[in-house]
Amino acid sequence: MLNKPEIRHRGPIPGPANRRGGLAVPRLFTGIEVPAEIADRLMMLRGGLPRARWIDPDNYHLTLRFIGDVDMVQAEAVAEGLDRVRRSAFRLRLTGVGPLGTGKPHAIVANIEATPALTELQAEHERIFQRLGLPPEGRKYTPHITLARLRNGSDRDVAEYLGLRGGFLAGSFPVDRFVLFSSRNSVGGGPYVVEQAYPLMPAETAEVQAWSPG
Repeated sequence: MLNKPEIRHRGPIPGPANRRGGLAVPRLFTGIEVPAEIADRLMMLRGGLPRARWIDPDNYHLTLRFIGDVDMVQAEAVAEGLDRVRRSAFRLRLTGVGPLGTGKPHAIVANIEATPALTELQAEHERIFQRLGLPPEGRKYTPHITLARLRNGSDRDVAEYLGLRGGFLAGSFPVDRFVLFSSRNSVGGGPYVVEQAYPLMPAETAEVQAWSPG
């Protein structure tokens, strides 16, 4: 499961040499890790849906902002911009299981409550990346954890699956950091690598900083 150590690279983000001799990095995105105990509960939802490609529980995550393929200079600017984020820790709550996609669903996801703390953190990432010249995210942010990707699945199969498991609840979990993930093109999602981790402040620290003059 996702029992990754607290890491924070101070040097350049590693990347392989590309064909032109420069440095490239895998595609990047920011997100929140899923604790092992929550992943264990979500894993119980696997199966029972024809033509579903289930995500490995080690790769469960909540995406904050997709960045995409960038060069090393942009990657370092992204990492430095995120290092200036100062927000307090919070909790996230799973609100059930449902389909993702307009019209014909293309994924089964665990939905996450869009709390003010989460939406404000995501919005700050959006502002940082737009200031760096990255194109804006055109879709409304809908927090979720992808459990399975669907290909040519029938609406009836999806409806039957959700009828049995759509009311699933896994409780809430604490969020004390967000991370910069890298990924490579693969079938089924992942593997995802934590390139940098950014701790969130304890609530008491955030309150003191908000009160302090100057």
